[in-house]
Amino acid sequence: YQSQKCAQPYSPQEWFLIDVTCKGNKQSPVNIVTKNVIYDKNLKPLNFEGYDVKGSSKWTIANNGHTVKVTLSTSPKIGGGGLGRKYKAIEFHLHWGARSVQRYLPGSEHSIDGEKQAMELHIVHIREDVADVTEAKKTKDGVAVLAFFRHFHVVCLGQTAQMDPLPLSSLLPPEKDLGRYYRYEGSLTTPDCYEGVIWTIFEKPIELSFSQVSKHLAECFIGSTSTAVICSLPSPTSFLLVLYMSGYQNRILQNTNSVSISISFKQSLFVLETGTGD
Repeated sequence: YQSQKCAQPYSPQEWFLIDVTCKGNKQSPVNIVTKNVIYDKNLKPLNFEGYDVKGSSKWTIANNGHTVKVTLSTSPKIGGGGLGRKYKAIEFHLHWGARSVQRYLPGSEHSIDGEKQAMELHIVHIREDVADVTEAKKTKDGVAVLAFFRHFHVVCLGQTAQMDPLPLSSLLPPEKDLGRYYRYEGSLTTPDCYEGVIWTIFEKPIELSFSQVSKHLAECFIGSTSTAVICSLPSPTSFLLVLYMSGYQNRILQNTNSVSISISFKQSLFVLETGTGD
């Protein structure tokens, strides 16, 4: 999974010049129109294995000013929830927006009824029977991504750092919210735009505790190439990370004509009547 700022001169709208798959029929991200989704009784709550294990090896944090990626040292797994097989987690990363002169541009890649959130967290998994992402991409259902919206934006620095591992469950919303999600088959949101990604988009935005991550980021590198600054909050264990970006590299929403989106819960009549979007 590459960063939002790819090492090439093309904008997201021109990624098909790099790989023709980026013009495919099942591309991500998408706008989820709630009045058009289909209830699927088979979409039960996911099973999380090893998500509560802290692990002993360090996590590696990498941040280029456009995305923060954390490579995991353990391989927690997910299953159930209509996935059909188990998938192991390999990394998680963040997508956020940019502050313009007049307003903040929301950074979530997906939207629900046309509404985006400030930030989107992706926990990336590959099939448990493959060795790496390259091998996973050779299958039609090689990657599964859990996507969580977050209300507030985070921004960090450049370069890389090491941090003590956390239980991956510390990034998840309350258990009562894990059964409410949308499901569709799409793609990676950066080149090569591989179409074989099972997306699980959780309904409710969550507040994540990044205090430990923030402390490690705070100790690192505000260099000459950094695009961010850190402001300490009154709490000694928390930091407000504010992003100042010169570019806005999130991919635009993709056409959903060939995409069927399912939902794991029954909606109220009010939601069905008020759902909007393209």
